[in-house]
Amino acid sequence: MTTLVTTVTETLRYRGKLGQWSWALHRISGLGTLLFLILHVIDTSWAAFYPDLYEDAIRQYQSPLFTIGEFALVACVVYHAFNGLRIILLDYKPSWWVYQRRAATLVFVATIVVLAPTFALMVGHVLDFYDEDPDLAGLDEIIEIQAQFAAGFVVIVVAALALSALYGLLTRDDRGFEVPGRLESTLWSFMRLSGVLIVQLIFGQLAMMHVISGVFDITGDGMTVIGTDITNESGKAVEFVGARWDMLVAGVAIWRIYDGLLLALVVIHGLNGLRYVVND
Repeated sequence: MTTLVTTVTETLRYRGKLGQWSWALHRISGLGTLLFLILHVIDTSWAAFYPDLYEDAIRQYQSPLFTIGEFALVACVVYHAFNGLRIILLDYKPSWWVYQRRAATLVFVATIVVLAPTFALMVGHVLDFYDEDPDLAGLDEIIEIQAQFAAGFVVIVVAALALSALYGLLTRDDRGFEVPGRLESTLWSFMRLSGVLIVQLIFGQLAMMHVISGVFDITGDGMTVIGTDITNESGKAVEFVGARWDMLVAGVAIWRIYDGLLLALVVIHGLNGLRYVVND
């Protein structure tokens, strides 16, 4: 716990150069993405088991509060992806670390270049939706429901801290630095490989669900479900999800495989990243 507190406070106090801020932003953006992932995994499961709860969740996501959060989420994902690719590339070519400051600058520039048109298109979806004077969830309703998710996230963080502390006590010794074992080496390699795969999958997901088709189209009455040739006749979020998951190409439910692969990679990548943050 002391190590974690020191890491947080010293990060805020230390006025480092670009590399230090890239380090901090990579972890902050990763934690922001992980928080959304936890919410998204839980509420998407409701589409199959608790349809009414899923409809309520989507209604909350279409509120102004979550709309602002959507922009923050996209910014976190884009920066984390580009900076992760920078880390992977420099790890692959250690001799290029002398250019890490220039690479970090390019990451910031690339993030801004991608976010500018992305946000412009997202704003268009937002304005189109609110022009129709939709029925929005109230702030009190949002707080009541999301407090449950917040409690769950706190439990996860506390559990991660406890496990990290326990691991530190069990493995504590005075031998100084040691070469990481096979498990740590495997996880290190997984983080790099999964990062490359996730970037491709998550950018495709963002393009479909946030740029080409806004999140508000999930409840669009009579609209074609993105990635399919099926029309959402009822305008319900559950029908939208069902249409995507039931879409077959040569007998294969491609969107189930796509979502399942993305979910598996991001969950393991995200939770292992949380372990790195705690251990830092």
